[in-house]
Amino acid sequence: MKVALMDAGIGLLAAAAAVRRLRPDADLVLSSDPDGMPWGPRSPQELTARALTVAEAAAAHRPDVLIVACNTASVHALPALRARLEPDLPVIGTVPAVKPAAADGGPFTVWATPATTGSPYQCGLIKEFAADVSVTEVPCPGLADAVERADEAAIARAVAAAAERTPDEAKAIVLGCTHYELIAERIRAAVQRPGRPPLALYGTADAVAAQALRRIGQQPATGNAGEGTLTVILSGREEELPPAAWAYGEGRLLQAGRCGRDRRPLLSAGDRL
Repeated sequence: MKVALMDAGIGLLAAAAAVRRLRPDADLVLSSDPDGMPWGPRSPQELTARALTVAEAAAAHRPDVLIVACNTASVHALPALRARLEPDLPVIGTVPAVKPAAADGGPFTVWATPATTGSPYQCGLIKEFAADVSVTEVPCPGLADAVERADEAAIARAVAAAAERTPDEAKAIVLGCTHYELIAERIRAAVQRPGRPPLALYGTADAVAAQALRRIGQQPATGNAGEGTLTVILSGREEELPPAAWAYGEGRLLQAGRCGRDRRPLLSAGDRL
């Protein structure tokens, strides 16, 4: 079994690690676009063109399924990707976990890139699934870029700024960018209020990994399933994981080929994506 994942940068690490934990024997293909990122400021047409190129680089390795591990690409390019690749290659998009956060009740926030915050797509999700719940959209300028560079000081500044914009009454945070899942514990610590229970964080990595397996009729592994391979494609070139990936547990897990369980899981979206 071979699973491909695509993103502009290393945001795909979270979903890739989730696949690895479910199926250690899966061969993984990670295709990203460091030469063309960030994708957010690009026009939808430019973004779609680059996403198609990245997807086709992954498809050349003949995977069984492709995960679009990027909220921005899912918003703008998913229809084009499916038109180009399906039905031969199933394509799984990434949708911010607004629905399960709303279902659990209570006010929550959505941390996302400035390009996604206030977008018709995100507003549509909130209107459809959280019309009766108080939702605050929190733009996080510079946070995804800081995570991409593994710039600890820039991450700390961006997280602190977003935490300041997060209302005290919020009970949960939806992580509306896949990069943010790589620093989930730092976000959790930044928004913690003295004397109050920890805020719930809603990510998508576990949900899209499970959905990818379902789409191709596979189940999570039991027992000793062996160890799959890892192929990394950077703007069309087959290379190693970029150095910044080693700053995160997900990157180290993938490179080492081990199935770690030391990281506290996020609450899963649980939706069909």
